[in-house]
Amino acid sequence: MKIGIIGGGLTGLVAAHALGREHEVEIFEKMPVLGGCLSSYQINDYWIEQYYHHCFSDDHHLFSLIKDLGLSDRLEWHNGTTGYFSRNTIYPLNTPMQILRYPELSLIDKAKLAKLTLHAKKIDLLALDEIPAETYIRTHLGDRLYTSFFEPLLKSKFGDRRGDVSAAWLISRIAIRSNRGVSGESLGYIRGGFHLLIDALQQDIQAKGGRTNTHCPVTTISQKGSGWEVNGTACDAVVSTIPPQELGRLANLPMPEIPYQGAACMTLGLEQDACEGVYWLNMKDEAPYGAVVSHTNFMPLNQYGEHIVYLASYFAGGVPAAIDKRMLADFQARFHVPDTGIHWHRMAVDPWAGPVYTTGYRSLIPAYEKHGIFIAGMFSFENYPERSMEGSIRAGIEVAYRINERSRDDRT
Repeated sequence: MKIGIIGGGLTGLVAAHALGREHEVEIFEKMPVLGGCLSSYQINDYWIEQYYHHCFSDDHHLFSLIKDLGLSDRLEWHNGTTGYFSRNTIYPLNTPMQILRYPELSLIDKAKLAKLTLHAKKIDLLALDEIPAETYIRTHLGDRLYTSFFEPLLKSKFGDRRGDVSAAWLISRIAIRSNRGVSGESLGYIRGGFHLLIDALQQDIQAKGGRTNTHCPVTTISQKGSGWEVNGTACDAVVSTIPPQELGRLANLPMPEIPYQGAACMTLGLEQDACEGVYWLNMKDEAPYGAVVSHTNFMPLNQYGEHIVYLASYFAGGVPAAIDKRMLADFQARFHVPDTGIHWHRMAVDPWAGPVYTTGYRSLIPAYEKHGIFIAGMFSFENYPERSMEGSIRAGIEVAYRINERSRDDRT
């Protein structure tokens, strides 16, 4: 079978990797490079992702893929420290003493938070799908814990849509990040950057005879007999990894409307550490970004030769006006970074960065086949109720399995 894959992000690449053993695959990617949200910049003599990334200890499909592609020796584990920026002060929240000293929460609040963290993996997430995260936290833990601890987290991930997010997402987030010791959370990263994973997938696909087209936005999808044409290329089957509503617009087909948000992420190379050793700093104070992610407070500085920081912001609708200038000016003023302390900066903007896990989201998850087109991606069941590299890989594997099953049925 000839299979056209719309989107060269992680799900599309994994699907092509799996399907290429039995079929002819061709990827159509609108951007100049593959990887989607996992694409990278080359800066001097190193690579760094356009959007911050790490993996977790339970990402077994990711580890299997890394092993399959010969990259296991590059997977490293380091502590990812966290903190909050409140009242112009950085508060690390990793050791018991740091947590006890945090002035925004009472001892009772801290005890409630510890109890929730310990029990998060046992909570039934399906029962929380219709409950707003804010309502759940205010009801079970109180107003102060919500405003001082959870609201900055929700804001850093969902911006102005934080009030729409379900408790299922929040509790899942807490559960997946509960692998913590007294010095921080154990997180994984590929030494040299995740671009090595993307490159290895591309090389594998091409070695099996597949094609990976970049700078190739899909403009037309039409059904031709029992098959499809994508940009005029005949295909026996199509896999789409783009938002379902965008696929529906291109193919003139009714598709589910999945709530999405955009992301604006600035990456900076700095002379000095601006975050006092903290990896992930949620902004409790009002700022044009919800989190400051210091990559080199997680991965060793000597691998880069300079400090690397991400400023993360999410938006709904259009890109906020002059967001890059506002981010940079605020960061420099708030963290006392002079012009001479910035080596370089880059801005990545994606209006379709990922789903917003609103209340009732589970009922919106589309089937893997709609109107004869296979669909998989960040919106798939494997990425509910928290999107991740692991979920995107599982979605790619699942859609490939379904196509292979269909192909075998057609031959019998």
